[in-house]
Amino acid sequence: MNPLIGVLYHWLGGLASASFYIPYRGVKKWSWETYWLVGGFFSWIIAPIVLASLLVPDLWHTIFTVDKKVLGLAYLFGMMWGIGGLTFGLTMRYLGIALGMAVALGFCAAFGTLVPPIFEGTLGKIIHAPSGSGMAVLLGVLACLVGIAVSGMAGMSKEKELSTEQKAAAVKEFNFGKGMLLATFSGVMSSCMSFGLTAAEPIKELAKVSLTNHGGSLLWQGLPALVVVLWGGFTTNFIWCAILNVKNRSSHEYLCVRTTAIAEVSAAEGMMPSSAAEEGIVRDTAGKASPALNPNTADSGHVPILRNYILSAIAGITWYLQFFFYSMGQTKMGKQLDFSSWTLHMASIIIFSTLWGIALKEWSNTSRRTHVLIASGLAFLIGSTVVIGYGNYLDYRYKIDHSSVGSSQAP
Repeated sequence: MNPLIGVLYHWLGGLASASFYIPYRGVKKWSWETYWLVGGFFSWIIAPIVLASLLVPDLWHTIFTVDKKVLGLAYLFGMMWGIGGLTFGLTMRYLGIALGMAVALGFCAAFGTLVPPIFEGTLGKIIHAPSGSGMAVLLGVLACLVGIAVSGMAGMSKEKELSTEQKAAAVKEFNFGKGMLLATFSGVMSSCMSFGLTAAEPIKELAKVSLTNHGGSLLWQGLPALVVVLWGGFTTNFIWCAILNVKNRSSHEYLCVRTTAIAEVSAAEGMMPSSAAEEGIVRDTAGKASPALNPNTADSGHVPILRNYILSAIAGITWYLQFFFYSMGQTKMGKQLDFSSWTLHMASIIIFSTLWGIALKEWSNTSRRTHVLIASGLAFLIGSTVVIGYGNYLDYRYKIDHSSVGSSQAP
């Protein structure tokens, strides 16, 4: 247990999550459903299995020894999380990277952090922890929620200040009302990842035994649980992308090296707005085609299929690294307060996505007041990670001090 190292791991996971979409911006002449599914195959199947197989002895024995009910719940929550992930792209489509992630992940942080201990009946024990660690961690969660609220205020301020043309220049389909509704739904459903990892705790315990018996590092004990939960997420995304492949007649793109028609991008996209304009067509939520901003730029030609696969694979592996580092950070936070890992993870993603939003000029042409609001929201979010880390440190020191007292009093 080392809470400071745990916070660092969560920050690395947040950086990976906030950055994974960047490679997708280089994908050309592929529909959203095509590159999302290719990247997802690396995110949810290849990377989790390969890394867990390399780092955890007897991986499959560990997974399939556990009670089938545990596997079923972990898989089910993974599927529910996958639904949240699908609507997450739409959230960023309507709110932009910075605000979309802040609001959606903020709700995800609140639900994913507080619901598991409430459901398990351990919240009272956490609040009354003798070291004061529980109250410190809950204060950090509150600071995170304040940061979310302030970020939302910044979005409302942006909505009032910018003209339609200015909003479109930064976020082409900015719609605060629609975006907030989607962000709320996406955040609640995405929090099911936290529930899935909680349900998969018995898998983690078996992995811990296997690692101990084989002299492995306990840092990797959470990787087998991730394999099962991400199977559920893959199922949801695979079904939706396959439906879009059939509906949009884009199934040929996985093998096609030349295009003879205007490439199509589904509206679920939200991850690569510039590409939609380049390809010349976009789709509404019903899948109906409509002209993009630059319809004359799309023409037949070579499809960089190898490049598309490589970029999608990089994006997918980068996405998985968020939970790779999350599982490492969770092992360093202590058993009683490891529920706070979810808040640390979400806050870290919001911090780095806000910085990406600033770098991509999503807040250009807004007033000083709006800039102060977004900076304040960022400060609260950073502060929340520090306070939560400190709360876990109090718990760590309390256990160390009392174990040394117990040892000195032993006969």
